[in-house]
Amino acid sequence: MYLKELYENKEKLLNKKVIIHGWIRNHRPQKEFGFIDFSDGTCFKHIQIVYDNEIKNFNEISKLLVGSAIEVEGTLVESKGNQEVEISANKINVLGICPEDYPIQPKRHTKEFLRTNAYLRPRTNMFQAVFKIRSLAAQAIHRYFGDNGYIYVHTPIITASDCEGAGEMFQVTTLDLEKIKNSGKIDYTKDFFGKKAGLTVSGQLEGETYAMAFSKIYTFGPTFRAENSNTKTHMSEFWMIEPEIAFCDLNGLMDIEEDMLKYVINYCLENAKDELEFLDKFVEKGLIEKLKKVVNSKFSRVTHEEVITILKEAKCKWEFEPNYGEDIAKEHEKYITEYFNGPVFITNWPKDIKAFYMKQNSDGKTVAAVDLELPEVGELMGGSQREENYEKLIARMKELKMEPEDMYWYVNLRKYGTCVHSGFGLGFERLIMYLTGMENIRDVIPYYRTPGNCDF
Repeated sequence: MYLKELYENKEKLLNKKVIIHGWIRNHRPQKEFGFIDFSDGTCFKHIQIVYDNEIKNFNEISKLLVGSAIEVEGTLVESKGNQEVEISANKINVLGICPEDYPIQPKRHTKEFLRTNAYLRPRTNMFQAVFKIRSLAAQAIHRYFGDNGYIYVHTPIITASDCEGAGEMFQVTTLDLEKIKNSGKIDYTKDFFGKKAGLTVSGQLEGETYAMAFSKIYTFGPTFRAENSNTKTHMSEFWMIEPEIAFCDLNGLMDIEEDMLKYVINYCLENAKDELEFLDKFVEKGLIEKLKKVVNSKFSRVTHEEVITILKEAKCKWEFEPNYGEDIAKEHEKYITEYFNGPVFITNWPKDIKAFYMKQNSDGKTVAAVDLELPEVGELMGGSQREENYEKLIARMKELKMEPEDMYWYVNLRKYGTCVHSGFGLGFERLIMYLTGMENIRDVIPYYRTPGNCDF
């Protein structure tokens, strides 16, 4: 039996025999009895095992250290301590001992220390809470899109197209690098795919092709960026959720973004009560209140130009002066969410700082793009109405010195039954940071990939 089942059926199981398997989280052996803090990972709650010297292998059990795996047979009884119930053991079998040098002891470890032991950190309360919420958030995302008629599309991990055009792709090759080093020449026609290929930075472009067939699709998978960044919010491997919706303009897209985010937060609030209460107490005070406030908020909508005007009129000394036609900084994002007292959609961004595929507005200066800014975290989602006009898309690509022929399949979507369509991208780890209160993106993914880090 698993602990999750035990707690779900504790009234029926009270004073009955149970058998459970799991690990020792803490152990307080006494001369004639002992207490084991026991967990099997199936729920956030632990259970106390009480044993005495009536057990045959009492001496062996009393010497067990934290981390050891055991099988416990006993009676579920009402606890005499602070727990709901406990198990009075009549038999404990040792399944796997743990030595004294086990790194994860029953004390508070720093997050930095736990990152160096990433293969063991899911055994701690903090990371059990974080990764349970990560799992629930993923389930919620699939449920939301599935229940709303979206098709789940698996887009390629290996691709020849750089969606963002930033040139920060990891290269995939079977060419002999030593020969290239000696000759100084690279012939990509001799490579495995016959052309230069890399790991995807986004599934958006391929996702659009399926939106033109199914109307509503989403991708949810790993993406990669070879950016030499060591900030708390950047990684080289991360997961993205990217819906693409046909017959949907920018306003419709914002409706979907708001609805989806509220659904995911609500799902976690309802299904991760114990985990969120723990994180609220030990990681971010007020976490639950923050999440409930987002769910109950009406997201504001304001243009980029209006945002710059608000920032310029603010009586603040900015580190980075806000300017029309330019991007905004973290300090600006924080001010705007405080100004509107909640989440804010910023729309109609300057064309020159956004991607080639975004719908060009009639003013010739801006595109129909939108960023969702959340209090305390800043940008969480970025999206746009896509440029459906063939001539405008071609002209924009040439303006950016891109070769339309290299992406003929994407460009041709504008020839073969084009329509208004939109989509957005949501960085999954950024979402988990917001849901858990964790400050470093390395702490919300099982094994983080950053410059110089690929150990586990």
